[in-house]
Amino acid sequence: MRLKILHKNDIHSNFENYKKIVTLINLQKDEDTIILDGGDFADFKSIELQGTRGMAAIELLASAGYDAITIGNNEMFNGIDTLELMASSSPIPFISNNLLKKDRSSINGVKPSVILEKNGLRILITGSSPDMGVFNDGLGIHMTDYSKAIKEEIYKNKGKYDICILLSHIGTFADESLAKEIKEIDIIISAHDHKLFEQAKIIDQTIMNSAGNYGEHIGIMELDILDGKVHLVHSETISTKDIKESEQIESILRFNKERAIEALSKPLYTVEHPLWHDVVEENPISNLIADGLKDMLGTEIGLINSGICNAGIFHEMTQKKLIEICPSPLNPTSFEMQGKYLKEALEQSLDAQICLADGRGPGFRGRFVGRLHASGLQIEHDGKKIHAIYVNGDLLEGERWYMVGSSDYLQRGSGYPCLMNNRNEKYLAEEIKDVLRLYGEKQDFCEESFLHRWKEVSKVRG
Repeated sequence: MRLKILHKNDIHSNFENYKKIVTLINLQKDEDTIILDGGDFADFKSIELQGTRGMAAIELLASAGYDAITIGNNEMFNGIDTLELMASSSPIPFISNNLLKKDRSSINGVKPSVILEKNGLRILITGSSPDMGVFNDGLGIHMTDYSKAIKEEIYKNKGKYDICILLSHIGTFADESLAKEIKEIDIIISAHDHKLFEQAKIIDQTIMNSAGNYGEHIGIMELDILDGKVHLVHSETISTKDIKESEQIESILRFNKERAIEALSKPLYTVEHPLWHDVVEENPISNLIADGLKDMLGTEIGLINSGICNAGIFHEMTQKKLIEICPSPLNPTSFEMQGKYLKEALEQSLDAQICLADGRGPGFRGRFVGRLHASGLQIEHDGKKIHAIYVNGDLLEGERWYMVGSSDYLQRGSGYPCLMNNRNEKYLAEEIKDVLRLYGEKQDFCEESFLHRWKEVSKVRG
């Protein structure tokens, strides 16, 4: 018996490439084909998804004839209510065997596994989602042990299927261990760590493949199933670079973008004075976020990198502009840090090359790292070195631990590695864009954002 699997993973709402993927799907699929997704299809940086609460993603998947998708971390990032709406409205099974609500109840529409039939072949498909650790509570979710959950689904469906496929959003390293540990898994579609396999791997008779990320490739596996054994006949990952875009997907995107823009264009507030933005120079919009973080988290210091924003606010703010200005799904985070590491990071921030470095990191949707902006600090410098830092009027002490309100990006040391030297971190479920949404309409905070926190020594001391 023949089976062909077309698969992709970690699209992250790169819909320009998805148009090409659907063209390839239509060229490659036949009567023996199933189409699978390894998760992180829906990244809510997308206007189309934000403005339709994820329903545009369902239309896009359904139009290409997908058979199943597992839930990645990005499908969770817009909240449990949005995930429930997507999963319960989708004709395509949303699968996760280890994802529950915080109260341990099931999520409406999410299935731990499904059995598909293709030309008489019974295919058990189960999927595992990544544990978000300290973020679970804020996201309103509870994660169980994925290895145990996979075994439970296999045991529960014993005798009901011919082959077993795991859609795994755990990562390839973990999947290799699963292939060795759970012999009943015949095929693993691997995701989460964005690995690109040129062709499928075979690990202890389990076939494993991953198609990279961002829709730049699609994976293909052709299989023969004989006497209950799965044999790999052919596999490859095909680049989408030179593929024609699907007009059908373009039409769906255009319709949903119009619908989303209408929903997201209602005014939130207006600002009296433009809150302009700059990657290297101190600017009011970054100061506003730092001030908002300090206030929201109740800390001594607020700290943010200007690369978190792509632009400023010049008059009217809408939800659409908010997403465009601050697309990164990063969380307000408090932690304790010694003064010496704060000083080190702030001094590095005087270097324009560090500010203009690639800001790539988990959850970051900007381009550059950007300059550090602070609340509760006065920083005296000469353009290259810091001469003094005052914390709410008192001189910064190198060995003292300070409470800092920031983002999980900086807390992890992204952009400024010395900032990872912290302790007692706590995360909020809100995102940094919510700081702009809440504090941008507060006149006193907007006025305060224009007060400089970085002062050159010549200007301070004459």
